[in-house]
Amino acid sequence: MLLIHVPRLTNRLGYTLNVLFHYILKTDFEITVDATIYDAFDGPKLCYGPRMPKDGIFLRSSDLLFRTTVEEVDPHCFIFKDIKALFPVHNQASALPFDILASAFWCLSRYEEYLPHFTDQHGRFPASASLAYRERFLSSAIVDRWALLLADVVRQKYPDVRFAQRFFDYEDTIDIDAAYCYKHKGLSRTLVGMGRDLLTVDRKSLLTKRLRTLIGKENDPFDNFDYIIGLHERHPGLRLKFFPLMADYNVYDKPIGYLNSEFRALLQHLCDYAKMGLHSSYASQTNTALVAVEAQRLSSLLHRKITRNRNHFLLLSLPKTYNTLIDNGILHDYTMGYADEPGFRAGTCTPFPFFDLESDCETRLTIHPFAAMDSTFYYYKKVQADAARQVYKQLIDEASQVGSVLSLLWHNQSFCDDFGWQGWRDLYEFVLDYSFNLKKANRKP
Repeated sequence: MLLIHVPRLTNRLGYTLNVLFHYILKTDFEITVDATIYDAFDGPKLCYGPRMPKDGIFLRSSDLLFRTTVEEVDPHCFIFKDIKALFPVHNQASALPFDILASAFWCLSRYEEYLPHFTDQHGRFPASASLAYRERFLSSAIVDRWALLLADVVRQKYPDVRFAQRFFDYEDTIDIDAAYCYKHKGLSRTLVGMGRDLLTVDRKSLLTKRLRTLIGKENDPFDNFDYIIGLHERHPGLRLKFFPLMADYNVYDKPIGYLNSEFRALLQHLCDYAKMGLHSSYASQTNTALVAVEAQRLSSLLHRKITRNRNHFLLLSLPKTYNTLIDNGILHDYTMGYADEPGFRAGTCTPFPFFDLESDCETRLTIHPFAAMDSTFYYYKKVQADAARQVYKQLIDEASQVGSVLSLLWHNQSFCDDFGWQGWRDLYEFVLDYSFNLKKANRKP
């Protein structure tokens, strides 16, 4: 057990210690504000604060974790031991030349997203506005690396301290924006689609495919669910989750109707093979009552409480979005990632609790960050699957090196050869194969 002394225990500080030592390093620790107890303790101990103790490990603090307000700060990024560091401290007695706890909190809390910032056309915080993007550490699970660095500092002073071994894991998350491309869309949407095929030169060849699909001569190109399940059956142990859109039809939400019997049967079928969560609608971001409506639709269909969510279009406004989910009984959210760039938005690939900076408290919502989305490469970066392969490999390697779980975001329509998605099945299979083999190798004794 590690004893940690702090001059004053704030919510920010307690939260950060909890994430680093409990969630990431998985080790027992206790916190004390009593210097007498710290001095008398005959065991591994660490002091975080402005003054060096008589013995133990000393980490010089900045003042970020002792505040309760949200205001402009300068993290001042620099390089230490080949990794980026924030909040430098100038004290030779300190075991590290930067405030590792403040750095972790700044990333995990998404501190910069509470400050004035530019947004994209959907009101989202873009990757390009982040410090991690500007300083080029977005592709690094930097918080996990800082935690492992802190573990090394502890072991150097106290060689007998043991931290739980961390293992790589992989998680597939599939958003179902539209379960079918042509089928089950109703007469009016089908006629509009046929008209679009006829009037658009590069889509005329799709009219035949549409008609053959509608009369049952071809499989619907978006109906790739048996393919996904089959791949996971050949890669046992890799996690799989689906997030269906249960919205009413509107400009940005264009799902299959939630009352459609084939769609309902599909979701019940998928529930036998994977865990399910809600893909809360674009419209629910301005009408938060819709989250409850859409969650109830999925709950009544699957006959179970819905506790997982990912927002459509990755809409996320802190802390409002997360507080809406908490109010609706959602315990796990999978929205934490960027639409325009791959990487680790919160600096970690380890699930962690959401800290509400406005309320200054840790919440019961667990954030499951994802590292890359197929649509990012296709729509934003406009690169083919072959060009994206190396990026996916690097992200998998990063999660493996820090011994954490890599979560990736896919869409069922990405695995068809129509509409420019050629090659994405091969990439998906590569990702599963590579992750599966890496997971097996990492767990060998």
